[in-house]
Amino acid sequence: MKIYGIKTCGSVRKAFAFMKDNGISYEFIDFRATPVDESKIKEWIDKSSLDVLLNTKGTKYKTLNLKELNLDDNGKLEWLVKENMLFKRPVIEFEDKLIVGFDENQYMQIFIK
Repeated sequence: MKIYGIKTCGSVRKAFAFMKDNGISYEFIDFRATPVDESKIKEWIDKSSLDVLLNTKGTKYKTLNLKELNLDDNGKLEWLVKENMLFKRPVIEFEDKLIVGFDENQYMQIFIK
């Protein structure tokens, strides 16, 4: 399992706490230290969707005024490639699944068997 995000993100910290409390090991990849490239993002889009991955409620989205640009899918992809802080966090690769964001009920169903 790989968890992508930033350490200061509240949702990422909740995911860490959930994994620790349930004895689940993971590898953490920090978006700031290891940016995700276009091929990885396309792989994620295939497992989820661009609209799920792009955090339109976050500070970075607002400060870049991206709403005003009315981006199409190609534009959204370009922005995610150049600015990984636009991802909704955490992004978790688990088996063949991609889980985006923190939802304790969803985590219970997926990770606790």
